[in-house]
Amino acid sequence: MEQRKRGRKRLGKMKRYHNVMLRFNDTEYERLGKICESYDMDISERGTISPLLRRLVLQQEAEEKDRLPDTSNLAYHINKIGNNINQLVKIAHHKNLRSPNSNLESEINKTNELLHALIEITMEERTG
Repeated sequence: MEQRKRGRKRLGKMKRYHNVMLRFNDTEYERLGKICESYDMDISERGTISPLLRRLVLQQEAEEKDRLPDTSNLAYHINKIGNNINQLVKIAHHKNLRSPNSNLESEINKTNELLHALIEITMEERTG
């Protein structure tokens, strides 16, 4: 009579090398216990949680909305925008254009003063 092998079934090429550890707080652990109960599993039994979580996670396909956007390209463009802003500020300071209308405003004020003086002169001539 042939003797049967004992122990855990060999996985061969399916052997799992990657380890993932999860930690749960009290409320999360209670929810996990309820999920195990819905599958008629005992959470305190060794070797029940890993297969359950593996099955729940790997049988679901990721939806498009769950995927994170590629942020490496976004960071590059934000840096380029900052660079452009810095260049514009440097040019504005170099040309003293912090307030480009300040020179124009002073010219308008001078013109208004001259016009006011002319109006006073013409008013004096009419009354005099």
